[in-house]
Parts: sequence; C-alpha cells; structure tokens
Amino acid sequence: MLQTTSPGSMSMQAGPSSGDMMNEDQANLAPPILLQYWQVVLRWKWVIVGIVVAALAVGLIATLLATPKYTATARIEISRDQKKVTNVEGLEAQDAGRDLEFYQTQYSLLQARSLAERVVRQLRLSSSDAFFDAHGVDPDDKVLFASNSSTSTTAGDRQKREKLAVKLLMENASISPIRGSALVDIQYTSASASLSAQIANTWTEQFVLQSMDRRFASTADARKFLEGRLADLRTRLETSERDLVNYAENKGIVALGKTKSTDGRTEVERTLVSSDLEALNAALAVATAERIAAESKAARRSGGANSEALNNLAIGQLRQKRAEVSAEYAKLMVQFEPGYPAAQALAEQMKALDISIAREEARVLSSRSSEFREAAQRESDLKRQVEELKDRMNRQQRDSIQYNIYQREADTNRELYDGLLQRYKEIGVAGVGSNNIAIVDLAKTPEKPSSPNLPINLALALLAGLGLAAVATFALDQVDEGLRDPTQVNRLLQVPLLGSVPEVEEGDAFELLKDPKSALAEAYLSIRSNLAFSTDHGVPRALMVTSTRPAEGKSTSSFALATVLGRTGKNVLLIDADMRSPSMHLFANKPNAMGLSNFLAGENDWKQLITDIGMKGLQLMPAGPMPPSAAELLSSDRMLLLVKQLLEHFDHIVIDSPPILGLADAPLLARAVEGCVFVAEAEGVAVRGIRASLGRLQSVHAHVFGVILTKLRSKQAGYGYGYGYGYGYGSDKAEAAS
Repeated sequence: MLQTTSPGSMSMQAGPSSGDMMNEDQANLAPPILLQYWQVVLRWKWVIVGIVVAALAVGLIATLLATPKYTATARIEISRDQKKVTNVEGLEAQDAGRDLEFYQTQYSLLQARSLAERVVRQLRLSSSDAFFDAHGVDPDDKVLFASNSSTSTTAGDRQKREKLAVKLLMENASISPIRGSALVDIQYTSASASLSAQIANTWTEQFVLQSMDRRFASTADARKFLEGRLADLRTRLETSERDLVNYAENKGIVALGKTKSTDGRTEVERTLVSSDLEALNAALAVATAERIAAESKAARRSGGANSEALNNLAIGQLRQKRAEVSAEYAKLMVQFEPGYPAAQALAEQMKALDISIAREEARVLSSRSSEFREAAQRESDLKRQVEELKDRMNRQQRDSIQYNIYQREADTNRELYDGLLQRYKEIGVAGVGSNNIAIVDLAKTPEKPSSPNLPINLALALLAGLGLAAVATFALDQVDEGLRDPTQVNRLLQVPLLGSVPEVEEGDAFELLKDPKSALAEAYLSIRSNLAFSTDHGVPRALMVTSTRPAEGKSTSSFALATVLGRTGKNVLLIDADMRSPSMHLFANKPNAMGLSNFLAGENDWKQLITDIGMKGLQLMPAGPMPPSAAELLSSDRMLLLVKQLLEHFDHIVIDSPPILGLADAPLLARAVEGCVFVAEAEGVAVRGIRASLGRLQSVHAHVFGVILTKLRSKQAGYGYGYGYGYGYGSDKAEAAS
C-alpha cells in the first residue's frame, strides 16, 4: 500500500494555518455592500427594467382613463378662545397643553359627522342627482329623485340617501391645518368644479354657525347653573360668617388686626389678649432689670456708697471743702504745734466735715435699699399679671383652632361666591362675546382639475415599480443559490478559496493555457501559488481534482495545474481517472487505447501506459478502455500501489477525478492522494449541492485543499486580482466532455 499517511497528516497540520491566511485574504477581498447590490442589479437588470416599464405603463393608462376631479379650497382662521363657565382655578395649570388640545378639538369638529349633516340639509344634497353623479354613485336603482319628478318617496328612502350623501361628503372633504399658524384649509373634491366650491363654502359657513350655536347653548346652561350655585353659596356664606362672629363673642376673641394671604385666606395677626400679654411682658422685663440693678447696688455696701458719693453733688462739695481745710491745716503744722489755736480750729472744722460726709453717705445707702424693695414689689406684681394673661392666651389659642376652622369656611364660601357672582355678571353683560372663527378666503370655482396628475402618478408608478422590482430581484436572487462571488466561497462553504478562473469569451481555453502570458494561465499560476501554502512541503505531490457535476471546468483545471507545475521545472504526470467519460486524450490529441484501466485490471508495467504529449515537464496517463465497473477497479489497492510507484519517478501527480454527484469514484480515489482540489462553476451548482459533495469527501477523511471558482464573468468579479479578466470558458469540445 502506498505510504501517503505522513504527507497527508502533514498537510492536515499545515492546512489550518494556510487556510487562515487565505480566509484573511478573502475577507480583505470581500466587496463593499453597495458593490454587491450593484452586481445583483446587473444580474437581473432586464427583470428590473421590465417591471419598471410595466408599472409606468399601468400608471399612464390609469391616469388617462381616470375621471378628472376638481378641488376647491376655503381658508378660515381659528383664534384661541378658551371659555370659562367658572373663574375658579382648576387642579391643573391652565397652560398645560391647552393650545394643542384646543386646536385638535377644532380640527375634529371640522370633520364631525354632525357638520356634514348640516351641509347636506343646507344644500339638500340628498335629493340632488347632480351631487351623486359628480361622485359616480347611484344612490339607489329603485329610488329616483329627479328634480321635476312628482313621485313621492318614503322616509326610509330619504334617510338612506341622506346617509349616503353624508358618507360621500366625509370621504371627499379634507381638513389641512397650516403648520405654525391658526389657519385651516377646508378642501372638497368632486367631478364638478362648481359643486366643489359650493360645498367648501357651505362647509365653512356651517362650521361658523355650529360654533356659535354651541356657544349660545353653553352660555344658557352656564347662567342657569350659576344662578342655582349663587343661591346656595349665599346661604352657606351667611351661615359661616354668623358662626364665626358668635364663636368669637362667646370665647372673648377680639381681633385687633387681620390680613389677607396670597391665596385669599384671612389671617388674624393680633388679638386683645396677645397685645396685652406682649405689653406686660415687656414691662416685666424692664422691672426685672431694675430689680437686679437695685439688688446689686444694695449688695455692695461701702463700695456702693463710695460710687454713689462720687456721683452725689452735696457729698462732692463737702469732700472738696474738707480737702481745702486739710490743706490749710497741713500748712499750719509746718510752723506750729497741734495745740496752736488756729490749728485746733481747723481740726474741729475737719471733724465737722467728716460727720457731714458720713451722714450724707448713710442717707444714700438708705435710699438704695428702699429702691430695691420697690423694684422687687413691682416685679412681683407684673409676674402675677403676666401669668394670668398667659393662662388666658393659652385658652384663647385652644379656642382659635375652632375659630380658624370657622374663618377658613367663611373665606372659602366668600371666595367661591365672589368668583361666581363676577362670572355671572360678565355673562349677563357680555353674552357669548365675539366669534373666534373668521373666514379668510372663500372657495373659488377651480379652473383646472386637481387629479389625475400625470407627473405625480408616473412618479408613484415609478416608485411602485422600483419597489416591486426590488422585491422580485431579492426573491430571484435568493432562489439563485449558485456561487456568484469569490468572497462567498469561504463564507458559505467554510473552505479556502484557491483562486478564480475567468470565463473564456474568445478563443480556445487550451490554446490560451499554452501561452504563459495569457490571463487564463496567470489565473492558474496564482492557484498554483496558493497550493504551495497548503502543506508544509509546498505544492502537494499527489492531488486530485474533482467537482460536483460534469462541465464545471474540472478537466480543464486538472490540465492547467499540471501544465503550470511542469513549467516550473517539475516532472509532472497527469492521470485521467474519469474512466466513465475520458477526455484528457482529446486535449493532447493522443489515442486512448491503453491507460489507467489496464493497470487497475492487472497490467503491472505502468511505464508503457504513459504518453508524452510534447509539453515541458508534463506526461499523460490516459483513462484507457472503459471498464464495466470503474468503481470496482478503484476500490482495490491497485490505485494506491500505482501512486506509490509513480511518486518515485515524478515530482507531482495530478489526477483528473470523476465528478462526485451520484458516483463513488472520487471518494475512492481520495484514499490514494494527499488531498483534493474542488472545482465549482460560478452560478452553477446550488450551494447546498456543493456542501453535499464536500460532505462526501469529508466523510472519507479526504483533505480538501480549497476551491477553484471557474467561469467567472467580469461583471461578477468587481475587483481583486484575477477577477476582472475578460476571458472565460467557451463551449469547446474538451470542456463539454469534462
């Protein structure tokens, strides 16, 4: 058995790193989303053009066949006028959303059924055949209301026609507020220009009249309501004020000052008791201060007398006199003895002055004690009176709780009564006031039809056509499941992309492969370079090329890879293993008398089965005679033995394998090689079919080096190396055979 386990295992180890590298390259080559959409548009351009043209044709025909309609417009101004039945503040702020609410209410009133009924009755539209004809409606085939007919109709018939007329009015009338203003346009559309103008003007007039009627009705109801409420509030106000006065008299509450708070409540600032208590408390504070001062003076005996003496005029004069006598006495003592008569006289005079000073100081001390007793008595009397007033004040504060309740009830009733009385007088004098709705412009008879509008209808038809085309294109693109872009290979199949091959538009593919400078040869040279990174030893020595179904470029890719490898100086053998439909001998213009089938059937000399095809480094082993059962031949170990022997003489072996779909040949051949290259046609086999084929290979543990995307047209490529070639596969006989 051929020992390919080691190369295969090495390729499996090297595969992930190379696959990651190619995946990153493919991610970098992924076209932008806009370019992908553009490619989808190019792919289905004729479908898109057909749908758009059909939509435009339908729009044109519908416009030409439509009945012309005329729209008349009247304009009114609705001023902000908020009616107040009572002038009492509500629970919510008045400015909160009132404008939006007011105008939305007016717009709804303009579209009300009651207004349409007024218009029908005003213009007698239920009995007007011209009105129904203008809308293309037959009210009743059995009931005819001709203007000159004398046939009487039943109430049920008239009611039926009136309901139909109201319905038509509401369907054809439109209200269009002008943004950022108080103006509103009232439009009516019908097949009659004069009728449209008449109905638009009548609609406006009836709206004004309906608003006035509603205001009159609300005013009458308001007066009646206010009269009843005023009588009730008058009685309640008298009762609450009487209760307040009686309670204050019984409890002795005399209010000296009252104020009104910001919310209209009466607040008592001072009462007689609180005023007296305040005055007595101030007097008590003064008396206490005087008592403390007198007590302090009485407590200081000698020091207190000396300080008083300093401020007493008589004591001051006595002390000044004594100082003078003392000075004269001191002068005499300088010259005379104390017994000198003049000196004795001065000494007696000083003693008399000292007695007078002591007597005056004693009198001052006595007056200080008297002041202290008087201050203490006055303080005691004031304390007793303050305590009595405090008791009265406490009782009055407890009584003021109920007093305040009576006061609040009286204030509330007075406020409600004053507000309702003022509102009642305003309604009686001003009535309902001026109307807040003004007619700005009356509707004129339109001169040109408003519909159908050919440019607008064609634009709408174009938009509809583009929308339908987008939906159809999306649906068709989803149904078309083939690979359309090289970037889809890795994303949808999770297999590396080895390269893409352009479609040959002119010339023969095999002639182009012989030219190394051709775009086709360059594409396969790029694929050969990517294969060099698929294993740790470069390009796999033994590989096979397979596909999902025939005619996907499998045989061409096998021949091209072998040719490119031979040009690099390697000794390459190309084996045609598609024994069911051999084609390689046709490419080389060689006979298919002997080949692979002979060796698998028992021929041991494989050298005589190889043919030189005249290309550098490349030899061919044809498929040989077609065997009865190719799968039985491939299921033996002869193929493993052949590859083992050939690898001793050749650098690379490329095997053109049969397609996978419905055949067991390719999975059997996968045992003898390092791995396989999978060929997929652009916009060919569905992705699910390719996944199934790859799944069959993976189920037999075959290593897939990557995918070659063939027959890629230039419009699909978009950009990227090898994508934008203007070549591709033709319908040559060799490709058809593959």
